[in-house]
Amino acid sequence: MRILVVGAGAIGGYFGGRLLAAKQDITFLVRPRRAAELASSGLEITSPAGDVKIPNPSTVLAENLKSTYDLILLSCKAYDLESAITSFAPAVGPETAILPLLNGMQHMEVLDQRFGPQRVLGGLCMISTVLEPGGRVSHLNKLHILAFGERDGSRSPRVEGIAKAFSGANFVTRLTESISQEMWEKWVFIASCAGITCLMRSTVADVVAAGGAELCTTLLAECAAISAAQGYAPSSASVELSRSLLTAANSPLAASMFRDIERGAQIEAAHMIGDLLRRGEQAGVSTPLLRVVNTHLKTYEARRAREQGEAK
Repeated sequence: MRILVVGAGAIGGYFGGRLLAAKQDITFLVRPRRAAELASSGLEITSPAGDVKIPNPSTVLAENLKSTYDLILLSCKAYDLESAITSFAPAVGPETAILPLLNGMQHMEVLDQRFGPQRVLGGLCMISTVLEPGGRVSHLNKLHILAFGERDGSRSPRVEGIAKAFSGANFVTRLTESISQEMWEKWVFIASCAGITCLMRSTVADVVAAGGAELCTTLLAECAAISAAQGYAPSSASVELSRSLLTAANSPLAASMFRDIERGAQIEAAHMIGDLLRRGEQAGVSTPLLRVVNTHLKTYEARRAREQGEAK
């Protein structure tokens, strides 16, 4: 199976690197700077599950992408989705499957419209990684799960083939018959975690220590209500797990969006929070706290845009 991994950053570099170490046919679609970095230093992963160092992994630039692939593994940031689509579009053939690992659901609609829903699988990952200065991928905990499946719940030959290709890699892979439900449940948790840690600009431990556990559960309830209104009511087990994670004393948990804000970076506010709020409004769900979170994030983006403009 020929696999094109779009990007070699924190997520694509990790899962693509693990697959490459398992002798799968992997090519990374990268920009010139990352291509030069990988050619010079290789792809390096540091992880509690074992380090990996792959010298000179196979890469391709968008302008040189001529052939099609069996599978495209897509792990870009939501705000880079359109440019990513433009770059990998030549690699999509009649039998190509696209496996996105973005959070939320808006990207599914974009990919469906561009390539047709028959080519787009459901997918998610659960992992904490960062791309260090210099290009090393650092895995920050022991969790490294990649789940995927047909959105209609079937076990098609193509997803069985993908499961076989992934099975030898050093991460937890799971072919599921309920991927859409699981994607919504993850979105509920991620939006709640991102919302509360960004709004309070701190970790779950600090929010709880300040007496804010009720705010965490209120935001979780609002996000879960939106999911239910869309036909994907989170399971009781999913809600209980999310609640426990968001109210745990001494928990260092904080969303990657919070870390992005701390370093003044671009954030996925519209895709992660704004789109969820929009769906809630359309369904008539009351979400006052989520509205505050969305305004807070949009205010950060407005200030960041103004400061960048003033710096020019």
